[in-house]
Amino acid sequence: MLVSAKDMLNKARDGKYAVGQFNINNLEWTKSVLLTAQELQSPVILGVSEGAGKYMCGYKTIVGMVNGMLDELKITVPVALHLDHGSYEGALKCIEAGFSSVMFDGSHYPIAENIEKTTELVKICDEKGLSIEAEVGSIGGEEDGVVGMGECADPDECKSIADLGVTMLAAGIGNIHGKYPENWAGLSFETLAAVKEKVGDMPLVLHGGTGIPEDMIKKAISLGVAKINVNTECQLSFADATRKYIEAGKDLEGKGFDPRKLLAPGAEAIKATVKEKMELFGSVGKA
Repeated sequence: MLVSAKDMLNKARDGKYAVGQFNINNLEWTKSVLLTAQELQSPVILGVSEGAGKYMCGYKTIVGMVNGMLDELKITVPVALHLDHGSYEGALKCIEAGFSSVMFDGSHYPIAENIEKTTELVKICDEKGLSIEAEVGSIGGEEDGVVGMGECADPDECKSIADLGVTMLAAGIGNIHGKYPENWAGLSFETLAAVKEKVGDMPLVLHGGTGIPEDMIKKAISLGVAKINVNTECQLSFADATRKYIEAGKDLEGKGFDPRKLLAPGAEAIKATVKEKMELFGSVGKA
């Protein structure tokens, strides 16, 4: 059974660890994340971008697939199904489809409009018992068509959004999607500390978890980050393992490609990546 992310994030905040959000793109991806979470007894958030939602035949298809896996794989750890960087319309569609959590990314709107739209979605999510994430200060880089310049959030604007009753807040602190460039200045812990002071106990979210050094990850958790998103690293590990398998010619056997064999190395690579991140975030055994 899918659950809201609220309880798992409040526990993470109090326990000084972070829950991993791992974006999913297909059946193999989803199965790998769920099996690893169950093995490590870690709560987990399955992230779905709007682009991935379209690729996987729509949000209702994803809800059916995930609910089926929870049952068939006998998953007992807390699992939230979460819309990542959603539009207002996308959030409404995911709520209707049966997601247990949504993110409304209103960071590109003027703060007044961000507040207005977030307020409406908070009311709906509260009525349905869902968790909701909001964003202030865009996340740098590009992910699935969502582009941000990597702005550091205004702590006062963060408070304005947090006071609306959102479950968690993504505040831009110099983090970016995708690979980090060599000249990246690092996370702005000054901004993170200022945001934390303004929003109090609100669980904070760190997007762009791929490529951030371990010491920065741990410091961010100590300053209130309770959810860390990972996508690019899973994509890279899946693609690299699949490529190596094809280049080795192991799937030819005179019969053509067997998709189950072809995708198996990528699925195992995702398991390894998810395990590494859960251990780093400190969520192992916290289910």
